[in-house]
Amino acid sequence: MTVTENTIKIQQPRSINWMDFVSRYGTVFAAVLIFIAFSIFSPRFLSANNLSNVLVQISTLTVVASALTVAVVSGEFDLSVGQVAGLSAMLVAGLLVLNNQPVYVAIPLSILSGLIIGIVNGFLVTKLRIPSLIATLGMGPIALGINYAYSGGDSIYAQMPDSFYYLSTGRIFGFFPVPVLLAIIVVIAVHTLINRTRYGRATVATGTNIVAARLSGINVNRCRQIALVISATGAAVAGVMLTARLGTGQPGAGEPYLMDALTAVFIGMTAFRPGRASVEGTIIGVCIIGMLDNGLNLLGAPFYLQNIVRGVVMIAAVALAVLRGEIRFF
Repeated sequence: MTVTENTIKIQQPRSINWMDFVSRYGTVFAAVLIFIAFSIFSPRFLSANNLSNVLVQISTLTVVASALTVAVVSGEFDLSVGQVAGLSAMLVAGLLVLNNQPVYVAIPLSILSGLIIGIVNGFLVTKLRIPSLIATLGMGPIALGINYAYSGGDSIYAQMPDSFYYLSTGRIFGFFPVPVLLAIIVVIAVHTLINRTRYGRATVATGTNIVAARLSGINVNRCRQIALVISATGAAVAGVMLTARLGTGQPGAGEPYLMDALTAVFIGMTAFRPGRASVEGTIIGVCIIGMLDNGLNLLGAPFYLQNIVRGVVMIAAVALAVLRGEIRFF
């Protein structure tokens, strides 16, 4: 009997692909290392009170970044989220203080402003075929202009209803912060939308290859428009939360959230499924930003150093996301 190569098959032990492992989970390890480093160099970092403060502080960014993730999944970018959050923040303060509207009226109307802007963004991108980077970049100053026209450029410092402050200072069962709960609800909703619904699967297909998605019968324009509506509406929700936390309405309060939200999304694109946006990856990015801000503050780092670190993290995240996957800017 002749023994051939086809007669006996020797099963080779499966080796771990360390490059793929590092590519998928390297960002998670980086977050853990940052946590350990600040825990060593700043004993206050690990205190229960400080960790609770970090969670509250990143809750607003979590809402913005999670909603923005839907737009990025669809292959679009929304550069108006910071100004939309600022507009919503001023509207809710103005409606409560200047127009004496009840909380149950002021909050929905403020969030409605984001929904309307999202619809306009979607129209510009899908009907007029303006690249989302350009359309939303132009919409940002428009939202900011409406903001200043409404407020006159002045901040609103008057007392607001106690029920409104509950959004930032309230505790569930006496210990769980309400803004953290709101952020968790948004994260779960976005994760379910992207991964468990027909719309989510169609949106992922659209963002991965818009031509193939269109040829397969997916209404790619509807997917993109809904994604931009979700992004702007999420920013408006975050604006309401921001005013509740600050206790004042400030015209430019929402602007920093654009860079932080984009950074979080791009960091997330280097984790789990490199090159693809995901809400779980975005949350890792949000945690990294939150820990860096809080840890550097505890160490007494000057404000300009924090800006430098944010810029470096942003550039590194974008570079890695581009190298590891296809990102369509136009």
